[in-house]
Amino acid sequence: MRILVIDTATQALSVALLDDGQVLGHVHEIVGRGHAEALLPAIAALPDGGRADRIAVDAGPGSFTGVRIGIAAARALALAWSLPLNGYGALSLIAAKAAADHEGGPIAVTITGGHGELFWQCFEADGLTPLTSPASTPITALAAQLDHPVIYGTGAEALITARGHGVAVNRYPDSADYPLIAALPALPPSPIYCRDADARPMAEQPAK
Repeated sequence: MRILVIDTATQALSVALLDDGQVLGHVHEIVGRGHAEALLPAIAALPDGGRADRIAVDAGPGSFTGVRIGIAAARALALAWSLPLNGYGALSLIAAKAAADHEGGPIAVTITGGHGELFWQCFEADGLTPLTSPASTPITALAAQLDHPVIYGTGAEALITARGHGVAVNRYPDSADYPLIAALPALPPSPIYCRDADARPMAEQPAK
């Protein structure tokens, strides 16, 4: 079965076309805020234009804009190609990859958030079994909470700096690693935010 994997939850733009776990085509680059312009051309550059039997998309947590861009593109392609679509967690993907070279003990993963916060989650040493739910916490508070000697993810360096000890392993979710979590229960293709949106609707004006 061919799977198109779309990951734009962080500063990385990552897409992969997989066939029974084998990578047929792969794009992974740090684009910052350029996902909207680069995503569809990256998919089109994959073998057969990215055509697959199903689509998997990173549902977050991560960049509000990046998560929404990836999900919107995945939904549009799933509709146009009449394909099933599922989501997966950014933190789960990083944890599963980290397990390959992690030397025992629980795995702590962080992703850069907004307003001085980090998204984070802890997993068993297998990188697949969650010990906590995804959350968003101020860096200073999280520094006092997580004492794992090694921290993985895009927020690792900020957390280690705030904590003053430990090892940071900077790692972005990579679409080519999707086979590592393919057997986990699928998530709906809906954003995982872990905190309220930055923009809030204006309060209704009182009636005169």
